[in-house]
Amino acid sequence: MDLRRIDIHDDAVMRDLHRVVDAARHVDRPDAPRVTCEEYVAAVRAPDSGERAEYVAAYDGDTMVGAAIGFLFLLDNTDKAWLNVCVDPPHRGHGVGTALLGRITDVALADGRTELLADAKIPLDRLDDHPYRTFAEHRGYTQSNIEVVRHLDLPVDQERLAQCSALERESADGYRIETFVGPFPDEYAESLCVLLGQLAVDAPTGDVDFEEEVMTPERLTERYEMVTAMGRELYESVALTSDGVVAAQSTLVAPVEGSRYAYQWGTFVHREHRGHRLGLAVKTANLRAVQERHPHLERVTTQNAETNAHMIWINELLGFRPVEASMEFVRRV
Repeated sequence: MDLRRIDIHDDAVMRDLHRVVDAARHVDRPDAPRVTCEEYVAAVRAPDSGERAEYVAAYDGDTMVGAAIGFLFLLDNTDKAWLNVCVDPPHRGHGVGTALLGRITDVALADGRTELLADAKIPLDRLDDHPYRTFAEHRGYTQSNIEVVRHLDLPVDQERLAQCSALERESADGYRIETFVGPFPDEYAESLCVLLGQLAVDAPTGDVDFEEEVMTPERLTERYEMVTAMGRELYESVALTSDGVVAAQSTLVAPVEGSRYAYQWGTFVHREHRGHRLGLAVKTANLRAVQERHPHLERVTTQNAETNAHMIWINELLGFRPVEASMEFVRRV
């Protein structure tokens, strides 16, 4: 077995990387959304001034049999690295994952990282004994958090959306709900960045503490450019105060054509504006907008910490159903 750094600008290598990652991510997960090679390559090659990604591949002769990816935060949380290991299913059980994890760990430690983070999608009835958990624990990792992955079938019934809108109108007076598709207006960008930065601190993260993320208008632009390069549209629904401050936000990404699956990213309410059902308001607005614009879509995927009672209430109200767990791990060096 040969371990090599990956050149993400080599098209043939990227096709191999997508093949390995796609196969590994869909073992025993027939309902997991799929990402095309074009979408995956666009995401990998998209710049992000807030993090650096390192890629290592394992080869058996000329065949790529596994890959490891390390995400190193550059502007905040610089003691942490998020590591991901994928092994082509026919080559599992031969030490490929162990070798890859060792190599990407060396990369992270050489960069001064002392908290190594990882996650794995696990069936809800296998949380205690799944092989992914065993693999992590045998290599010094402990469970730090559990998020529940949920699916929502589209279109959402209009009566259900109307009921949610009626609920949020009872307590959201004084805020204006707006939905923007594509690049976010410059006049609101600074306050949106402040809000997005707080998410890492306030969202439940179990045994790992994060400092506030440095989100800048430049990074916001990079996010929209990445989504566009992937052939998707980004929906940002926000609650605005009377003086134009973003008090709550919800981000949803939908394919322009081809795929039938959309992705719910973050939904967050500013600390000073909670208690007005703004989370429900912006999430409902996003769903209404995306299914009106893309009636072919069949599903939205989201995930939240199992302890995030308020967001779970919103998800269940909208009709999201739990399908699997995203188990998070940490190793402190």
